[in-house]
This record gives sequence, structure tokens and C-alpha cells, in this order.
Amino acid sequence: MKVVVNTILFLVFGLALAGCASLGRGGRVDYVTLEATGYCKCGECCGWRRNLLLQPVYAYGPMEGERKKVGITASGTKAKKGTIAADTNVFPFGTRMRIPGYGDGVVEDRGGAIQGAKIDLFFKTHRQALEWGRQTVTVEVWYP
Repeated sequence: MKVVVNTILFLVFGLALAGCASLGRGGRVDYVTLEATGYCKCGECCGWRRNLLLQPVYAYGPMEGERKKVGITASGTKAKKGTIAADTNVFPFGTRMRIPGYGDGVVEDRGGAIQGAKIDLFFKTHRQALEWGRQTVTVEVWYP
């Protein structure tokens, strides 16, 4: 009997806590149709190259030739599955999204070519990013 009661309590509290961890905590929710492109941490996707000392440096732009921390986002986090790059004037850092075919993610990065209703979705490999390609999707958005 004690095992049954403990199991029921575990399930009740587990389900209650699962609701607390939802993406929608705290902000308004919108449905936005936008262009989503896959990217990874490679130089081709992120605009870096190696210098003569084999150090990663920015390949172009105002920081051309300066050292680049590969795999680190504009917000300072490590890029991983679920990292989204966006125009932070439209989707500020911390904006949560649910993308069909990709899953859940958080805006933690930005890119020079990302303006308006466009996002980049981080993938672990270049091949995965290419397989995603560029798609028009309707995403659920929770603003911070």
C-alpha cells in the first residue's frame, strides 16, 4: 500500500513540476511565420577562418582578422542544439521558440545577415545544418 501511495504522489508532483518547466512561463505567446536557416559552428556558417598561426579569426566585417571564440554565442553561451540566432530587435535574447521539425530553442545569438522575421537554428554538424537548409515555418514564440 505504501508503494502505491508513494507512486501516486510521485506522479502528481512530477506532472505539476512538468508544467512549471514549460516554454510559456512568463511572457506573451505569438505564432510567427518566418524563415529558418540551419547553421553550425564552422567557418563557412559563422564567418571565420584560420590565420597564419592557425588561430580562428573573423573572416570579414568590422572585426576582420581579430580572434574569434568558435562556438560561443553573442550572449556568451556555448552554442548547442536549441540555440537560435535572430535579429535581437525583433526577438531579444531569452526569447523562447518551438519550431516544427526542430524542437524548442532560445534566442542566444545574432548574425549580421539576420534581419526581421528570420532565424538561424544551430546544428551540431554542417551536414545537419545543410539537411535543414532554409525553410518557412510557423513557430510558437514566448517573449521574455
